[in-house]
Formats: sequence, C-alpha cells, structure tokens
Amino acid sequence: MIVTIDPSSISGHIKAPSSKSCTQRACAAALINDGTTVIENAGNSNDEQAAMKIVQDLGADVKTIGQEVIITSAKDIFLSVPSGGHSTISCGESGLSLRMFAPLAALFKYEITFTGEGSILKRPVDFFEAIFPKLGVQIQTNNGKIPLIIKGPLQPANVTVDGSLSSQFLTGLLMAYAKACIAPVTINVRSLTSKPYIDLTVDILNHFGFHVENDQYERFNIYPAALRTGNHIRYTVEGDWSNIAFLLVAGAIAGYATVSNADFNSFQGDKKVIDALESCGALIQVDNKEITVKRNKLTAFTFDATHSPDLFPPLVALAAYCEGTTSIKGVNRLLHKESNRALTLQSEFAKMDVDIAINDDLMLIKGTGKVKGAKVTSHNDHRIAMACSIAALGAQGPTVVHEADAVKKSYPSFFDDLKMLKASLQIS
Repeated sequence: MIVTIDPSSISGHIKAPSSKSCTQRACAAALINDGTTVIENAGNSNDEQAAMKIVQDLGADVKTIGQEVIITSAKDIFLSVPSGGHSTISCGESGLSLRMFAPLAALFKYEITFTGEGSILKRPVDFFEAIFPKLGVQIQTNNGKIPLIIKGPLQPANVTVDGSLSSQFLTGLLMAYAKACIAPVTINVRSLTSKPYIDLTVDILNHFGFHVENDQYERFNIYPAALRTGNHIRYTVEGDWSNIAFLLVAGAIAGYATVSNADFNSFQGDKKVIDALESCGALIQVDNKEITVKRNKLTAFTFDATHSPDLFPPLVALAAYCEGTTSIKGVNRLLHKESNRALTLQSEFAKMDVDIAINDDLMLIKGTGKVKGAKVTSHNDHRIAMACSIAALGAQGPTVVHEADAVKKSYPSFFDDLKMLKASLQIS
C-alpha cells in the first residue's frame, strides 16, 4: 500500500486505539485462567489477532463479539495432548506473542513448534536456550532464531535471567510461573529494560487473581494462586499510549488533536510522551482521560527512551520541527525491532532533509522546523510508516510512504484516523 500525504492543517477528536500490549497480555492471562474471561475494548491489529489465534491453537475457546473477546479455558487444558502429539503455532510477526507464549506453551507435555513471518524470523530467541533447560524444558532453535521447538512441562525454579534485551521474555516467564508454581519461587533479574511493561504484566496477573511481587525490579517473587475453578473475569483494555503518541505529536506539528481514552494512571511507559511534548513547548490541555495538544513554537529537548523505546519514531518526527538539536537516549534498544529502527529512522528522515546522528546510545536530531516532502519507505515497520506520515503533515510538498500497510501490525485505523483529523491523504 502506498499513501501520499499532503501538508495539512489538522484538527479534531479521536478515541485512542486499544492497547495491543494490554490485549495480548490479557489473552495470555485468560489462557491460564480456569474459567471464562471477557476482554472489553479489545483491538484488532495483526499482533492482537495473532495472540487470540495462539490461545485458540493451545486449546482455549475464543469468541469475538464486536470489541469483546470471550476466552474460556478449561482447568485441565495443560494436560491435553493433540492428535499426533505435536502442534505448530504461528506468532505472525509479533515479538511479544513469541516471547510471552513460548513459556506458556512450555507448560504442556507435548512438543510445540513456534514459527512466524517477516522480521520475527530474525529476532533472537537464545534467551530461551539459556533458561528453558534449567526449568526442565527441551528446546531446539535455528541457530538462536525460530523455528523454536519446545517440550515441557516447565517446572518453576529459582533462576537468574538477563533482562537487557527485552522485558518480554520476563513477561512470559512470570505468566508461566504464576500458573505452574506450587510453592513460592523467585526470578532474579539483571539489567531489566522497559520496566513499565513489567509493571503492566504484574498488574494484569494480579487482576486475574495470581500473586506476583516486584522487588525493586531485581527480584520477582511468585506465589501459588488460590485454587479456584470457573472464574469469571472481566478486563477492560485501556488506550494505547504508543499510538496516542503519534496523534499528539501530529497536533503539536500541524494544528491540534484531542485524544480521549488516554488513561494517565496507566502503567504504559509511553505515556511519558507528555513529558517530551511539555519540554519542547507544545501547548497541552488535560481533562480527565482526554488530552489536547496544539501547535506552538517548538524547541529542542532531551529525553531518555531506554524504558520506552517505541517512542523513538514519534519523537523523531517531533524533533524535526524543534529548533535546535534534540537528544534521545536508548538507541541500543532499537536493534531488534521490526527493522534496525535507529538506522531506518536515520535513512528515511534523511530523505526529508532531517539530519540524524547516532552517537553510541544517543540519537541526535537536528531540528530546523523545515521538513521536505519525499518518497520514503516503512521497511515494513509500522512505527516508521506512522512517523514519516506524521512528519509529512508539516512538510514542504507531498510525501509518499511506501509499504504503508505495515501500520496494520499495531494500528489498522491509523490513516482513517488521520483523515478524521482532516489530514489530506490518498491511498493507492
């Protein structure tokens, strides 16, 4: 899909898309819940659909009615064995689904193969090669990449893990431990990144009746859950701050945007986009769960995105319109995304006459307030497609975004929402 975006003055109101991070975690929690879970306000991005399909493939009953997903998981689901004694699970292109559901699949007693497509084929899973054998799980990979073949059942034990690559591996272990532990057990963690997403995981597990304690992000104590069957749990998915960020930046660049369903008490680390917007001088108005951002004279800012790396793309678009050099820390977190996101941002924004330098863990964006319309490509990375599209709103001349359908991974209605904000764009 190719999208052509003309310079536009935007205005209007958008309801924030549902958080795919919350939806996917809720699907996993529903799998380990003995009973029925109703997930309200669930999203329908490719990643969320992948999570629902995995839960179904692992034996739960999944029904979708509008924006409600109803998942029923039987008490003895982890004792079941499919005909043939083996199954293959596709995680699509979702890194979270791969890293979160692999430990849950390891609770089963039969062999399960994880496959995927696109960029997921390049993402490392050697974390599991180091940890699973310590938990009684047989594992085989393709030189540290998928296909990933595992056979449980996983036996929770006190272990120490490296949290520097991604917190998603820890999320999966916490989910599996919460379900399987029959005595208190501890996971020790070194160098944990994306800490807010672990807060989100722990909060969802506790909402579902499991008992996980976070001790300074260095130790996680997991306790046996009360033995209950037939649980009926409702969980409401909040707005997605990683996508809200693009809408707010659009307002700061090209007019104004009001976004509702923005929970300021959320554990999502990407809500810190507000800090960046305040630092650069954007006009911000907050009212309950609604936020409005208006265009203003913007100046360079400094931001640490180590624990919220998904903010890099929208903040690069913002920095392009800020006078001076903006510094964003956390570049090392961008290597294993849908693309090598630091280099992709550098190359695509260069086409729009925005100079980006990478200095070890820092990204330096030289903002002039003048962005040139250009032909760019997403590199099949949803956040690159959105970042270039937002930057295009204030550019000099039209911008043509190739492979723009990458947005379906996390925000299928992105271009429809831009149109609702009166952006001028054509899809071909």
